[in-house]
Amino acid sequence: MADAARTVLISGCSSGIGLELAVQLARDPRQRYQVVATMKDLGKKGTLEAAAGEALGQTLTVAQLDVCSDESVAQCLSCIQGGEVDVLVNNAGVGLVGPLEGLSLAAMQNVFDTNFFGAVRLVKAVLPGMKRRRQGHIVVVSSVMGLQGVVFNEVYAASKFAMEGFFESLAVQLLQFNIFISLVEPGPVATEFEGKLLEQVSTAEFPGTDADTLNYFRNLYLPASRELFHSVGQSPQDVAKVIVKVIGSARPPLRRQTNTRYTPLIALKAMDPSGSLYVQTSHRLLFRWPRLLNLGLQCLACSCFRTPVWPQ
Repeated sequence: MADAARTVLISGCSSGIGLELAVQLARDPRQRYQVVATMKDLGKKGTLEAAAGEALGQTLTVAQLDVCSDESVAQCLSCIQGGEVDVLVNNAGVGLVGPLEGLSLAAMQNVFDTNFFGAVRLVKAVLPGMKRRRQGHIVVVSSVMGLQGVVFNEVYAASKFAMEGFFESLAVQLLQFNIFISLVEPGPVATEFEGKLLEQVSTAEFPGTDADTLNYFRNLYLPASRELFHSVGQSPQDVAKVIVKVIGSARPPLRRQTNTRYTPLIALKAMDPSGSLYVQTSHRLLFRWPRLLNLGLQCLACSCFRTPVWPQ
């Protein structure tokens, strides 16, 4: 007798990683998953429904979910048969990039409300049922920026650092209940959203920011960032493949990075736990040797560095 399909609740499915993951799981040839793909604005569901094809209404349903609202979370769970979630994928998130002086506290709080507290809110909602059944899997779409800070991404990195600490701590307790936590850590992911964001901030004013910092941001950071996405950026499909394998693992890992081509960029922090080597080298490459940084990124993009991006 075949095992019953596991109910997978995914946040942030209107585009990008969430959309691709929902479709890949729903199209699983063994039909192991019943996917509840959620998004804040159901007006954006058209792309997901078109991509789902025949899976729509069979192994995939679309539901409204605002991770920043207790009422929305409760309403979404009430629509799931039995209210039971076997796999929760915390994918909803927002970005924030730019000189710190030009960012409002409200914008910073929104990043934490979505990326960190939104994930916590969902976990609190599904955890009692998982504990009662003594089984479950919580997958968190974190970031390599949860492992290392990146210039002009201070607030976004801080939200991912918070997620890493929270879920690593929670993982110890939940193992006693046969509940696994997996932190999936993508590097740059090339999406239409990221492209538009970089274009928008390139002309943003960032009031209160000094001229030198604006110059560094526009003329050093932004070109390096575009080259980074071009050289080592992954597609949402590739990242989703990694998450599918993590969900299908008999013993899910606590951490899984998705892009081996990004590994050289985080090796410095591993080599020197004090962090000085990473900070000093990153500073020199960006502010003193930008041409060398650009050359290094082009080398990473070379075909000889291309290795599989999913777990073996």
